[in-house]
Amino acid sequence: MNDVNVRDDDLGLKLQRRIKEVLGKSLHIRHVDTGSCNGCDFEMTMLTSPVYDIQRFGVDFVASPRHADMLMVTGGVTRHLEEALRKTYDAAANPKMVVAIGACACGGGIFGRTYANYGGVDHIVPVYVYVPGCPPRPQAIIEGILLALDRYDMRSKRGSPIES
Repeated sequence: MNDVNVRDDDLGLKLQRRIKEVLGKSLHIRHVDTGSCNGCDFEMTMLTSPVYDIQRFGVDFVASPRHADMLMVTGGVTRHLEEALRKTYDAAANPKMVVAIGACACGGGIFGRTYANYGGVDHIVPVYVYVPGCPPRPQAIIEGILLALDRYDMRSKRGSPIES
């Protein structure tokens, strides 16, 4: 086994432990594509491949925002998908943890803000964590999930409102 796999397993075990500490159950994620080139989507799909197998650590992707603990958004928000993002966000249960995946979701990427593109996700819904990159590596996405869990845990312990 090479060093990369050992580190990835350590990161996965850290994720599994943190999910149990913070949520007390598994983590359910709803992916929302708001106009991406699919580069970030491919990297997210790698999380469920045999290489990373993120499901063994208690993470599952779900089809409905009503079942999700977290929304992962890829792509700059296009005008045609802005309403879909708002409806998905409104349908998600509290806490509304939103993780922006990739340069486009974080700030608009190469398109920026145009007549057809709102730019980053935070122009439409509040974002918990930004995971930059074009596209970000799967390890960076896992780190983003960990950071979102840490922020959720800090806010819940302080008694701050979870929904931003």
